[in-house]
Amino acid sequence: MPLPIINSIATWFLKKRIHDMELFLKYPNEVQEELLMNLIRAAEHTVFGRQYDFSSVKNYNTFSERVPVSAYEDLEPLIEQARRGAQNILWPGQIKWFAKSSGTTNAKSKFIPVSSEALEDCHYKAGKDLLCLYLNNNEDSQLFTGKSLRLGGSKQLYEDNNTFFGDLSAILIDNMPIWAEFSSTPSNKVSLMSEWETKLDAIVKETIQENVTSFAGVPSWMLVLMNRVLETTGRESLTEIWPNMEVYFHGGVSFEPYREQYKKIIPKADFRYYEIYNASEGFFAIQDTNESNELLLMLDYGIFYEFIPMDTFGTPNQKVIRLAEVEPNKNYAVVITTNSGLWRYLIGDTIRFTSVNPYRIKITGRTKHHINVFGEELMVENTDKAIAKACTETGLEVIDYTVAPVFMEGREKGAHEWVIEFKESPQNPEHFREVLDKALQSVNSDYEAKRYNNMTLNPLLLNVARPKLFYDWLKAQDKLGGQHKIPRLSNERHYVEELKAINERNVMAQ
Repeated sequence: MPLPIINSIATWFLKKRIHDMELFLKYPNEVQEELLMNLIRAAEHTVFGRQYDFSSVKNYNTFSERVPVSAYEDLEPLIEQARRGAQNILWPGQIKWFAKSSGTTNAKSKFIPVSSEALEDCHYKAGKDLLCLYLNNNEDSQLFTGKSLRLGGSKQLYEDNNTFFGDLSAILIDNMPIWAEFSSTPSNKVSLMSEWETKLDAIVKETIQENVTSFAGVPSWMLVLMNRVLETTGRESLTEIWPNMEVYFHGGVSFEPYREQYKKIIPKADFRYYEIYNASEGFFAIQDTNESNELLLMLDYGIFYEFIPMDTFGTPNQKVIRLAEVEPNKNYAVVITTNSGLWRYLIGDTIRFTSVNPYRIKITGRTKHHINVFGEELMVENTDKAIAKACTETGLEVIDYTVAPVFMEGREKGAHEWVIEFKESPQNPEHFREVLDKALQSVNSDYEAKRYNNMTLNPLLLNVARPKLFYDWLKAQDKLGGQHKIPRLSNERHYVEELKAINERNVMAQ
């Protein structure tokens, strides 16, 4: 069948979903309430359901009063039973798949349950919806005349007690429907290679001959791949290699620090960037317009949402609210109940609502990745914006960064200490430091107040990292590729001290 016909049929099929989305756009809170009760009814006879007497739960209020908000450690004993093959623990039947995730703040691996319902009604449904929304907004798209270059994790699946664990991307690839595999590159074999450097070369070799029309992956690692493609081919821009490319679907980390670097290697005025919000625990939100990178919260994926205002998070006055109660422009920690048996699970992300009709969000950071030692309430969203503004003003490009507090000692005031790796080291680091400090004050009024006349905080400290410092740090922890990311902010100094030590050792060795 000719590719243009395939493109037309695929576009028609995917756009039919628009009518289903209109239901939760029109009745968002009703859809969520019904979904919650369906999850509770489904799990009545599980170990967890019997523990909290789900059979007598008839509404949200009873559910929220009876079931506590939980972290992974709280559910781990039950998850481990399910991993050993036990059935009807957190969710009906046997859960066969577990997404292995260690995150950035905890070296201990987590095994997130992924039910067959979650695969079909959440992850794959979201993949189709992403394409549906993009095609609906771009009538002249030729997406399916070529292939999507996907960049997933670097770990294969492993079997244990008749259950399987590995990166979420490996689970998705292993269960991928034929239509998705047909339209993707590289091959499953290459996608699941474990060793990152070998995998990178194999992807380049396999994809440079393809007609790539779209990309999907984490911005930091996709940029590494794209630069390797340019090095291998000797070309200046990706448009010389893949002239028909039209969109990059990205998520995992903020795109802002990398935007200018992408523009340089993709000098195509009509090239689109679409953001997504997904994790091992589920697929949550999708950019639904060309013009704005706000994300539409998807409400019919088998996930029930609750939120904790960050001004009460972790305090005795902590308050948990449902979707109908959220307010725009406030930071919230996200709590989910899912069709994989995660009950009132704190995923560790923070978001703010940019709109409540419909419900659109921006990801602002992590509950553990913020700095509030001096009352500055610094979020990753702030530092990403400040980095982008400073780079625009100075003409520099940042590869990666992390920030930690410098604690007060005696009469000495506090500060923020940054470790930043630039694409090319600044000739005047002091100028960049000043510009960055001012940019941070412009995007965070609390930081500005603490910096006023050096009242509480001294000017920020800047450490210029050697080339590949962050890459080597991740490599030493076996965290290259996939969903692994640099911890941007921390209330303690562990990451900064580790990175500074590696940086200084390298300088001394030269």
